[in-house]
Amino acid sequence: MNNNNDEESLEIINHLLERLHQADFKFLGSININIYKSGSQHVDKVENQYIGSYPQKPVIGRGGDLPEVLSTQEAMVLWQKVQQAAYVDDNYQPTISRTQAALLADAMAIRLGIREKWKVFEMLWNRKNMYRDYYEALNQKKSLVFQDELKKLLR
Repeated sequence: MNNNNDEESLEIINHLLERLHQADFKFLGSININIYKSGSQHVDKVENQYIGSYPQKPVIGRGGDLPEVLSTQEAMVLWQKVQQAAYVDDNYQPTISRTQAALLADAMAIRLGIREKWKVFEMLWNRKNMYRDYYEALNQKKSLVFQDELKKLLR
């Protein structure tokens, strides 16, 4: 950038400030003028800053850190079925909506006889209040179709 452009820019800014003053512009606060050089970077607001990498959920390996009630032979048959249907990934993490995941957890828990289903699946999927997702799902029309699909899949 050459000096002529800088001088012209400053003249324009000064002219604008004079016009504001002449118009008896009343405002609360201050006027901030930011001048950026071509190619520079600007960040207006930073809410979260991660340096290095993003926080990640723990990765669960096959047969590794699955809770005992979800790593039985019967459970592994169900996992295989829902993986083939693309409802969960290779790390047993859901690839479907929260409400559908809650329905899936409920269906698996029923078939496996798990009493504390929300506690088990919330820990596995790093979620909270899955029971709310479940009750929300019960009020959605599309959930009936998904529940029918689950019944057929998890036979």
